[in-house]
Amino acid sequence: MAIAFTLNSCRNKGEKDIDQGEIHYSIEYSGNVGSMKEVMPKNLVVSFKDNKILFEMSTFGNSGILNLTNPKDGIFDTYISLMTIKYFYAGKEGEILPGFEAMKGLEINKTSKSAIICGFNCKSAEVTFPGDENKKYEIWYTNEIKIKNPNASTPFREIDGVLMNFFFIIGTSEMQFTAETVYKKEIPDKTFDRRDKYVRISREDIDKFIDKFVNM
Repeated sequence: MAIAFTLNSCRNKGEKDIDQGEIHYSIEYSGNVGSMKEVMPKNLVVSFKDNKILFEMSTFGNSGILNLTNPKDGIFDTYISLMTIKYFYAGKEGEILPGFEAMKGLEINKTSKSAIICGFNCKSAEVTFPGDENKKYEIWYTNEIKIKNPNASTPFREIDGVLMNFFFIIGTSEMQFTAETVYKKEIPDKTFDRRDKYVRISREDIDKFIDKFVNM
């Protein structure tokens, strides 16, 4: 039933095998979400081009979280804005992005299930965590959007396709992402440039800010 809903609500504004464009996801929260749930990000926009990826979650004002992966220029950045505060962490190639401490040790088992999501042929996988193997999460991904190693900086790095339905656990909050629209469109190269006017901080510090942001 849930898959049928995803199929019916999804829209593809381009075509298969696209190599640049945007994917728009809705976000739903569960778990021990903070008291400020109404101002939390409701959408994720992923921009991609030439194997470069920008994840952008925005909320009130100019607040939000950005993850920028630009292997060509050696950029693996995480940005966080909270009102007038602007910080970023410069990661390294192969490093998991900050904020995912709660997802350490996850196990992924690919299944034989398939579905069409936003017009793309998709495969599924089940995710479990050590000590709680009875609780299973289902994620969906496609190989028909052309990005090389799209999950290299996320806990789902062994998934070799673009995620269309997935989850993140940050602190005590669970975030469920569902692809709603895929656009084939030209993305300016500057989208994947390192941002200015952000203060560089340590991974430990930006982890703390991300946890506060998501669990307000």
